[in-house]
Amino acid sequence: MVITGSELTALVGSFLWPLFRVSAVVMTAPVFGAKTVPSRIKLLISLVLTSVVIPLLPAMPQVEVFSLQGLYVSANQILIGIAIGFTAQLVFSAIIMAGQIVAMQMGLGFSLMVDPQNGTQAPVLSQFYVIFVVLIYLSLNGHLVLVQIMIDGFETLPIALTGLSTDSLWSIVNWGSYIFAGAIGIAIPAIASLLVVNLSFGIMTRAAPQLNIFAIGFPVTMILGFALVLLTISNISPKSNELFLNVYQLLRGFH
Repeated sequence: MVITGSELTALVGSFLWPLFRVSAVVMTAPVFGAKTVPSRIKLLISLVLTSVVIPLLPAMPQVEVFSLQGLYVSANQILIGIAIGFTAQLVFSAIIMAGQIVAMQMGLGFSLMVDPQNGTQAPVLSQFYVIFVVLIYLSLNGHLVLVQIMIDGFETLPIALTGLSTDSLWSIVNWGSYIFAGAIGIAIPAIASLLVVNLSFGIMTRAAPQLNIFAIGFPVTMILGFALVLLTISNISPKSNELFLNVYQLLRGFH
């Protein structure tokens, strides 16, 4: 059997281009792209997913892999993969922001720990929310849904010289507002309740100026904050599910 140079480069391209997109998704997606996941594991997941995806792909573009056009196709696949993973990651950014808002309201803004998802520091309460949402995400097979959306994306966004449209890029930018809207939706019960507590302390200070409000207010606010976290924890699941459904709908609309 004789394999020509053009056939060999076409074979390399049929594996490399899907690998670039899949690897970009794995590196940036929730759970898969966490800093605690070793790079070798990410590479192994990318290779396995690519091997599964390749038989399902439409025809590859007739482009030389090691050319300027081939480089452009590779860059487009990386950009598409990053867009998919980054957009899904925005949901967890909303969860982290919600935890930061509640932590600041109840006086826990100074208690920080390393976020294993992003490798940055975040309040302990944010980590508690993130771990809770990750467990919900895995229990609902959200990671498998993301993989399915990525595979379906090879049909709506085939490997070609063209990449993401301008409308798709703007939709990602516009969806960034959901970080703030989703965070407020999760944290609003605690915000309103702690605001009433702070107003009560303000009235007490005006009525009795000799009262040391800092010695009393801080522990009371923290205790009430923990009680509110316990009471509002059930609100996180439906809100996070709504955010995941919205982001998956957005990803399916990429073209």
